[in-house]
Amino acid sequence: MEKFVQPRRNYEALLWSIALPGFGQFINKKYFKGLLLIFLEFVVNVMSHFNYAILQSFNGNIIGAIEVTNYQWLMFYPCLYFFAIWDAYRDANDPPESYIYLPFAFSAYFVTVGLMYSARLKVFGILFGPVFLPMLFVIPGLTVGFLIRKIILNVKSKHELTGADGI
Repeated sequence: MEKFVQPRRNYEALLWSIALPGFGQFINKKYFKGLLLIFLEFVVNVMSHFNYAILQSFNGNIIGAIEVTNYQWLMFYPCLYFFAIWDAYRDANDPPESYIYLPFAFSAYFVTVGLMYSARLKVFGILFGPVFLPMLFVIPGLTVGFLIRKIILNVKSKHELTGADGI
């Protein structure tokens, strides 16, 4: 008889957290943390007028999205968002993966930088605004984070194989 194996929840928690920060924590049965993250997401979302900026951006009105965005509040969003995703993914992994926070932390950083320049930075002559430009900055954030993680794990692995003492 084949034994039932419960699939890993890490990707499920990650994807639900992408949908709405806090949902991944619910998957992991971390209800207080999930409620807190959902509450914070709503506060930052409302105060920054992010949904209206999304609406304007998807309707092609990038200037309207820039004008309506409260950047002081929206700059909190990337760190909150990527923290919630990392936390849900980490809690779903047993044991947690080494240095898995790096891609999420670098993504939060790059998206925040992209947000700061989103009102004036044009890529190939196109102004992407406060919604699409930060989304593009996820790509270099993940790339740098995974690259640095890989380098650290390789160095650590070589160090353990050789038994070399640290300097």
